[in-house]
Amino acid sequence: MKASTLSKRIKHDFGESSDLLVRPAVVGGKEGCYFAIEGLIDKEMLEERVIRPLSLPDVDLAEIEGEVYLSSPVKKARTAEEAEKAIAEGMTALLLDGEKEIYLFSAKKWERRSVEEPPTSSVIKGPREGFTEDVGVNAALLRRRIKNRSLVIREMTIGKYTSSKVIVCYLSDVAAKKTVDLVTERLEHVDIDGVIDSSYLTKFLEDDPSSLFPQVGSFEKPDVVAAKLLEGRVAILSDGSPIALTVPHVLIESFQDSQDYFKRNSRVTVTRFLRLFGAIIALFLPAAFVAVQEFQYQVLPLKFLITIINSTNGTPLSPTLEMVLVLLIFDILNEASVRMPRYVGMALSIVGAIVLGETAVSAGLLSSPAVLVTALSSIGLYLVPDDVGTYSLLRLVFVAAAALVGLLGIIFAVLILTHHLVTLESFGANYTSPYAPLINADLKDGFIKRELPDMTMRPETIDNQNHTRIAKDAFLEAHTGEEDSDEE
Repeated sequence: MKASTLSKRIKHDFGESSDLLVRPAVVGGKEGCYFAIEGLIDKEMLEERVIRPLSLPDVDLAEIEGEVYLSSPVKKARTAEEAEKAIAEGMTALLLDGEKEIYLFSAKKWERRSVEEPPTSSVIKGPREGFTEDVGVNAALLRRRIKNRSLVIREMTIGKYTSSKVIVCYLSDVAAKKTVDLVTERLEHVDIDGVIDSSYLTKFLEDDPSSLFPQVGSFEKPDVVAAKLLEGRVAILSDGSPIALTVPHVLIESFQDSQDYFKRNSRVTVTRFLRLFGAIIALFLPAAFVAVQEFQYQVLPLKFLITIINSTNGTPLSPTLEMVLVLLIFDILNEASVRMPRYVGMALSIVGAIVLGETAVSAGLLSSPAVLVTALSSIGLYLVPDDVGTYSLLRLVFVAAAALVGLLGIIFAVLILTHHLVTLESFGANYTSPYAPLINADLKDGFIKRELPDMTMRPETIDNQNHTRIAKDAFLEAHTGEEDSDEE
């Protein structure tokens, strides 16, 4: 096919896009043209490393593929479809008369965000690097932390129109082969128009997509993902997203934080129990308040009951409707503050929480205990930030159960929730482990955190090939070595 004919086809397929660069070329005595997308290439690099060397009179086309003349990698496309896909990805295509194949050169360059601390995972102690939207940079950040040939990075392309690069990362001698195969199989069966963010892949990876609880972890810090890989998990990175996915994912991970491993264990244990206590308050405090007011008011001490009655006397709404209304108002304020500009959002939160709440109480539309209970519940939500959406919905369910039959309804709802959690799995890992089923070895990194030298084995919750994480005598040998040096 002549270069002119193929050139017209490529222009037509790209819809005569204004950012499609077309430049005539004469290489080795043959006429043709270059194709590239403006904004995806470095024009100076293209000129110096591709166009200028190929413009020399003694260029031999047979030696181009061997990179004799060029410092830029050379590939070949056999069809127009392959060439168009490469051009859309930032490659430069060279079409020449009489050549059956199309030459592809790499001169990619586009604006990218620098590596910086992620806004949602700021830390006081520990690494401050965060993933970016460039999957190549993210893979390199993992390579910097795991300098071992066992780190496997497997690449695939997903998305009919976006052709997004997705990579699967794991340690070949640690991660279970069946977990890697299952992740790869599920990703290969994804047939979607485009993958804009890694979160698009979560529903294709989860064992139970209908569950409110996430069975795929999401993290923005390479040090956290590297630690997950060392435990035997598999990570999924998507081009254009600063969020890395990890599987398997269990419930206890929501109560852990990367800073936990840089602090004293006593403080970490207290903090994890505070997170658990915050989650319990977020879920059950509004429902318990409704149940006590509607049905079981006799369980309250007399003085406390009189205070509640005096505070709620005269409000036009029933306790259930009042609680649901206040919860919805707080959720609306939260959504509005997130979507508003930063400084306006902060002002909106203060005005909404203080001024609006105080005005509603003073006007007698809402009771002060209902506002207080909702505020405490909302604060408890953010002690477990990864599950805010889940707990926000569940507390409404518990309020509805309490409105029907009081505390008994809450108990039934808890039993149903418990049954769902203990039967939920993530890539073969029980979602509520190491507590249900009880795995004593994994309790060392549960709500009560033990010292690092005690965690000699990788978590049994996760299938892995190599169970040993720390040599059994490493801690003793280190301290024995110190004692010997002191004696000398």
